[in-house]
Parts: sequence; structure tokens; C-alpha cells
Amino acid sequence: MIFKQLFDDKSSTYTYLLASDKGREALIIDPVIEHTEKYIKLLKDLDLKLVKVIDTHIHADHVTGLNELSKKTNCTKIMGERSKSEVVDLHVKENDKIKVENIELKVIYTPGHTDCSYSYLMKDRVFTGDTLLINGTGRTDFQNGSAEAQYDSLFNKLLKLPKKTIVLPAHDYNGKTSSTIGNELENNPRLQVDSVDQYKEIMNNLNLANPKMMDIAVPANVKGLTADQL
Repeated sequence: MIFKQLFDDKSSTYTYLLASDKGREALIIDPVIEHTEKYIKLLKDLDLKLVKVIDTHIHADHVTGLNELSKKTNCTKIMGERSKSEVVDLHVKENDKIKVENIELKVIYTPGHTDCSYSYLMKDRVFTGDTLLINGTGRTDFQNGSAEAQYDSLFNKLLKLPKKTIVLPAHDYNGKTSSTIGNELENNPRLQVDSVDQYKEIMNNLNLANPKMMDIAVPANVKGLTADQL
């Protein structure tokens, strides 16, 4: 299997490219629009055909490359059924399967960071978007976020996966590339709580500034703007 983890320095975003082998079909998760040509070159170098592109949620810290990639490759644009994006080709729901040849992703609805946040499980790894981060969790104070909903997404869904499951988030701000469910259960400070009320207390008192790109990124991502429209 081909697995590539790509990083955007500006927004600290991880983008993932998956394919069964060279010369085959591929999918990309959480692309950043500024790196579209980089993705196209990588696909060409690996002799891959991009057939599907996924966003885990409506991002507030960068403009997605979802529609730009589709414009250049004719790939199918996929997001969860709660997404307000105006350009999605396929909306998926809890327990749906996304298949690209012998790669299969199971859809898990994980609201909390936003009300349209989804995670994607592939055998030994899970792409958690901004729901579960490495030693952290995604903020819940905008885009219809909810600490209570995120607690449920974490403790009743993601953290019930096998402890060896590899965690691949959409962001990391400290140079880490992956974790495991077991490591997060043991070491993630936001998960060392005994109740939803304790978790809400933590999340409701983070006092974080809004993402710098929020006023540009959210409307651009809802409308699916391409590079020539920004």
C-alpha cells in the first residue's frame, strides 16, 4: 500500500494520500489548496489516478483543495452528510464504506469540533480530523461545536477502537506525526476526566483566539472556491 502524510506549515495541516500500489487509483484526505500542484506531481510520479478526495469537516484554518483537485482530476468530492459544502458530489453517513480498489474506509460521525466532523477508519488506523489530536482534542467553541457532543464522539466511539489503532489527525502543532488510541487514553491530558461535565469544563475554558484564516476559509470552503476564485 502507498501511504503518504503531507504537511502544510502555515496551518499545521496533515494531508493523506492513499493507494493500493503504483499505477493504481488513489484518494486524498484533507487537501490544502496551496499544495494542489504538489499533490498532482506526486500522483504523476507514483503513476496514480486520483478518484476520490475527502474533507473530514469544514475547515476554518485553511482553504481546502477539495474542489481544485476535482477540477484538475475529475475526482469525486466526498464529505459527511452534515456538511454544508455546496460542491460535494457524495455525502456519506455513519457506517458507510468508501472504497478505492482494495482500500476501504469506514465512516464514523464524530461531531464536537464542528457539527459536520467525521472520522474514517481503515483497518489499523483512523483519520480523526480535528476530533482527536495527539495529546489534545479539537476546540469546540465555533461552527456549531459542542464539548458534550465531542465527549460522546471520543469516549463512545473513537476511544473504543483497539488500543493499537494508529491515530492520524488533521493537525499537529508540535512535530508529531501519529499516535495510538492506547497512548491517547493514557497520556492525552484532555481525556483524563471522569465525566462529560469535567470535559466540558476543560473545553469551555480554553479561551483560544479564532483561527487567523477563519473569515476567509469557512465561506470559501462552504462554496468550494477554487484558486482562481480566491
